[in-house]
Amino acid sequence: MSSVSKVFVARLVGLAVLGPDGESIGRVRDVVISVRITTQQPRALGLAVELTTRRRIFVPMLRVTSVESHAVTLNTGTVSLRRLHIRPGEALAVGQVLDSRVRVDDPDLADLADQDVTVVDLGIERTRTRDWVVSRVAVRSGRKGLRRRGETHVVEWARVHGLTQTALNLPGQGVAQALSQFEGMRAADVAHALRELPTKRRDEIAAALDDERLADVLQELPPDDQKDLLSNLPRDRAVDVLEAMDPDDAADLLGELPDTEAESLLERMDPLESEPVRRLLTHSPDTAGGLMTSEPIIVTASTTVAETLARVRDPDITPAAASLAFVVRPPTATPTGKYLGCVHLQALLREPPANIVGGILDTDLAHLHPEDSLETMTRYFATYNLVCGPVVDDEGHLLGAVSVDDLLDELLPRDWRETEPEDTGEIPIVDGLTPTGGGRRLGDRR
Repeated sequence: MSSVSKVFVARLVGLAVLGPDGESIGRVRDVVISVRITTQQPRALGLAVELTTRRRIFVPMLRVTSVESHAVTLNTGTVSLRRLHIRPGEALAVGQVLDSRVRVDDPDLADLADQDVTVVDLGIERTRTRDWVVSRVAVRSGRKGLRRRGETHVVEWARVHGLTQTALNLPGQGVAQALSQFEGMRAADVAHALRELPTKRRDEIAAALDDERLADVLQELPPDDQKDLLSNLPRDRAVDVLEAMDPDDAADLLGELPDTEAESLLERMDPLESEPVRRLLTHSPDTAGGLMTSEPIIVTASTTVAETLARVRDPDITPAAASLAFVVRPPTATPTGKYLGCVHLQALLREPPANIVGGILDTDLAHLHPEDSLETMTRYFATYNLVCGPVVDDEGHLLGAVSVDDLLDELLPRDWRETEPEDTGEIPIVDGLTPTGGGRRLGDRR
């Protein structure tokens, strides 16, 4: 299939990126372009490529050998593993430029004169010098009559005005195209993508996400980014998002804020939502009481295996938290009645659905105490080969459960989401994808 020299950036998103031997490297997620003060055509500098590890890196357009309907192929060389970083004067085509407002002066589109239109795509083409430049802009006019949306027109770049860095920094830009990228993505991957965007664009996208989705994404951001994003939300919206977060994650975030601000938010929250968060805040953040979730899977001894498995299947429960169900006497809200024991997921799968969990209790498994340290928790999980463990107080009440993902989050450096060990490494794309330590770095812009 022949390579193309002209393509719209939205068509590139999702295409496989292949090395010269056909080895898959990742997928295109965006195109980095230069945004100039002058009317000169912006250059397409490179591709934002998402590796199989979900890391996004920059691949220069000079490394692109061919663009076909199914894939983008790179030439011989090495690709830097440095995480994608947008520099001053640059922008992500899909993440930042699409949905912006411009004006056109095309004589063939006289009806669009003196009115704002929305950018819906950018056409790029390769020049004789092998550079790629933005040559065309697809725009959509406002709705007319009974039409649900306006018509789409393709305009030459020279006829478009207002697509500048200053304009991109103005408020009120749409987010439809940017949000379409995030459909079906895990919250952690959306968080990575948001971190690549300027604060203004990130806040616009955050404002458009529903409370549950934003809460999930917020939980995957580094603490400093969490605080910044939350502080830029309207106060009532910030409260709604905190209520949608898991209590332990909400407690972690509030623990990063000044006491007066945290208390102000807690007072606005629904008492049923704020009460477990307040309890978690009474514990030191590096103890079992500070790391635990107050909402593990809790059932009574008379609950059937079928009912318990139905709880385990809840997609909002992490795999670690779903590995154990905790059995207590009523009440089942934490702090519960007397803790009786736990039931392992494997045991549930081996039992007839009509049986009750009281007959398959593991009463011998040791439990954690709320004041237990990080070392104690680490030894506990290693000793019993668990990924989740109960936290019980001196009176025998279940307070919550610690899962290994929360423990790892605390053990790793505070900025582990921002820096990774292989940030400065490189991968060859000549003989497969085996990492090497050498090679000329091709990740820099010219």
